[in-house]
Amino acid sequence: MKQNHSRAMRSSPARKQQGVVLIIALIVLVSMTLAAIGMSRSVDTANLVAGNLGFKQATMQSSDLGVQAATTWLATASAGTTLQNDSAADGYHSAAPGSDPNWEDINSWTGGSVVINGGQADAAGNTVRYMIHRMCTQPNTPYNGSNGGVANQCAMNFPTGSTCDGCSMAVGSPQFAGQPQLYYRITTRVDGPHDTVSIVQVNVMLQV
Repeated sequence: MKQNHSRAMRSSPARKQQGVVLIIALIVLVSMTLAAIGMSRSVDTANLVAGNLGFKQATMQSSDLGVQAATTWLATASAGTTLQNDSAADGYHSAAPGSDPNWEDINSWTGGSVVINGGQADAAGNTVRYMIHRMCTQPNTPYNGSNGGVANQCAMNFPTGSTCDGCSMAVGSPQFAGQPQLYYRITTRVDGPHDTVSIVQVNVMLQV
């Protein structure tokens, strides 16, 4: 009886060790599973961010189409008095807004913008629209005229030269020569896949 008892006592620690190893193995397996889940989510997030950056870059590239279309229209309409007056159908406004609207709000683009390609999305799935503002304070008024007694003030560039008739003779005064150039602002909005929106603004100058 004593011999059997001693054998039981000797085998008990081995069984206890086997139980501890099982618990440790389970803990390691759980830890590895959690690590694998975390890594999977990290990879998914990285792919999502990379995809969003790709969509954003595509919309920025498509904005060039809007700038090009608006610039072409301005060059065509620059002759005569066309640019002195609003033309909502052409996305043209002869005065700058008192304060810029929220360009990311699509409602700000209704009734005064042009959607190129008839609203059809390009190969990248982007829809491009533009709006043009003459950088003046008074609408439907010549750049050097007045509206209701209020003088029109426009953002302009004056080429400089060595001499000109009627210039100020004060020391350091600029010597203007040639035709002044008036600034126009082109605002382009591109709507792409996955609710991607890009707003791009460009200033161009045309002789008046």
